[in-house]
Amino acid sequence: MAAGRERRAEAETFTARLRKQWHRARTGVRRSAVDYFRGDGSDWVALAGLLLTIPLIAAVTLADPVWCSPAVLVLPIVAGGLLLRPSSLLGLYAAAATALIVESVRLGPYTEGPSRVTPGTVLVVAACGLFGLLIAQFRSRVGVPWRRGGTMLFDLRERIRVQSKLPKLPLGWHREMALRPAGGQSFSGDFVVAARTNGGRTLEVVLTDVSGKGMDAGSRALLLSGAFGGLLGSLPPHAFLPAANGYLLRQDWDEGFATSIHLVLDLESGDYELYSAGHPPGLQLSAGTGRWEEKAAEGPLLGVYDGAQFDSVKGTLRPGDVLMLFTDGLVETSDRDIVEGMDRLMGEADRYVTGGFRGAAWHLIEAVAKDVNDDRALLLICREAATAQAVR
Repeated sequence: MAAGRERRAEAETFTARLRKQWHRARTGVRRSAVDYFRGDGSDWVALAGLLLTIPLIAAVTLADPVWCSPAVLVLPIVAGGLLLRPSSLLGLYAAAATALIVESVRLGPYTEGPSRVTPGTVLVVAACGLFGLLIAQFRSRVGVPWRRGGTMLFDLRERIRVQSKLPKLPLGWHREMALRPAGGQSFSGDFVVAARTNGGRTLEVVLTDVSGKGMDAGSRALLLSGAFGGLLGSLPPHAFLPAANGYLLRQDWDEGFATSIHLVLDLESGDYELYSAGHPPGLQLSAGTGRWEEKAAEGPLLGVYDGAQFDSVKGTLRPGDVLMLFTDGLVETSDRDIVEGMDRLMGEADRYVTGGFRGAAWHLIEAVAKDVNDDRALLLICREAATAQAVR
């Protein structure tokens, strides 16, 4: 009992209580900072820091206005426009206005010499404050803090990339995909969803081109890639495009159409079916003849009208054969029709016949449509010959 009372007395000393309070304060500040940078917490930490910088800047300005002019007050105002909510910004602006008034009184009229608070300084500070308030109101309306906006866009881009990843194929098969968004952006209206179905025996790949390009089509491409990925493998192959067409119609977008091509490939026999929804035809290289053949299926655009029918075209990939699927941005431009573009693509692809098509997708886009201001996507499916397998 006595020992217990001594321990409690030690725990209740002034030093112990101070240490405990310091630990609680430090933990609270850490949690608030983590919540703030996640976009979930209050902005009081940033507001307090910026409010402290304003009197500091004002003091330095009064001490040496030549090196620290009154216009330096725009720095915390710009930072506040990026960090604070609109309601907190008003308090920051009030502090900055007070600092300007104090500086103008202490430094004297601007007519007495340089480094005074001039009308131009007031206009610059007020303009920066106005732009900062507009940015803060836009962020508040969207509901995405600036510190999370870049992370969210990066996450969306990675989700599209992961969903477009092609599954591994058995020995004797090679697949690769190259995607180039318009204007060097990170988001594209072209995307791929793929899956191994039927116990892994069948490869199903859907290449889709959403109307629009780049950032304008990126959000719709993300939504459709998730929906198409859920439909793929859950429906019979002949029912996929009708279901995708119905889904697109239900979205009721102003610019809601898309083209798509659906490949259903038997990895054991090499037999395949192609279903198309207004998409450019596929190209198959026959190893026996060394010639390219168009594989054009019939079907309207997705999202145009209900009850559309999609007819397939069948073919077989024998050892050494290659199948290319692509979007229209690769072969069609304002000064080149699709027939001419496909001829050029086949001519460039002929260079890889003898050496193999490994790594060819990216180089083909570079050779055929490097400077085209449109989304470009190219998918290669190769059935390797026995000699190539032996070399590997």
